[in-house]
Amino acid sequence: MNGAPVTLPHAALKNQLLAALPKAEWLRWLPVLEPVKLPLGEVLYESGGKTPYVYFPTNAIVSLLYVLEDGASAEIAVVGFEGVVGISIFMGGGSTPSRAVVQSAGSGYRLRADVVKEEFARSGPVMHLMLRYTQALITQMAQTAVCNRHHSLDQQLWRWLLLSLDRLQGNQLVMTQELIANMLGVRREGVTEAALKLQKAALISYARGRISVLDRPGLEARTCECYGVVKREYDRLLPGTVAT
Repeated sequence: MNGAPVTLPHAALKNQLLAALPKAEWLRWLPVLEPVKLPLGEVLYESGGKTPYVYFPTNAIVSLLYVLEDGASAEIAVVGFEGVVGISIFMGGGSTPSRAVVQSAGSGYRLRADVVKEEFARSGPVMHLMLRYTQALITQMAQTAVCNRHHSLDQQLWRWLLLSLDRLQGNQLVMTQELIANMLGVRREGVTEAALKLQKAALISYARGRISVLDRPGLEARTCECYGVVKREYDRLLPGTVAT
């Protein structure tokens, strides 16, 4: 019975981790799972700070950024409908040197830290699901570091576009070139040049802060191996059905 489906809020099922919860976990979570708006630019937690919640985006993207002492920043991972923000809560660290900022506005759900810790203490499906997600997230972080060190700005942008689109389940992003440059930790001019190459190749269209992918297979063919490594690991580790 624990793995049987249960009537759930339709919006919550848009988050892959929430949709994978078995019935028993959903019955415990439903009374305390809170719907939240995630407006553009909202900081969910600061570097070194503690957060009382974990967040499950449904149609928003959250960037995990590392911020230097001089204020410069670079994105180390993106989280969308496939994941959860705030892994330091259940990993036991309590805080993290990164900052979590909403990159693409939308909605989601949040759950109190104490509830998540109680679930981990049960050593059941929630713990195993969250640990598999954390492994996938670590892969994304590691591959981002490799990509930023060894691949061109063009390839970094293409990887970033594909990873971001995967987390929105669509073909359009609302994002200025300046914001993209801040995420990648590069100059805006470099992003402009790379975006123009994709437009000339009819792979994307870009106007008024909206990026639409016109030819996804063509874009995937141009990107570096880093995108494929991350995607395969997420597909391998995260269930498309009820977790056990």
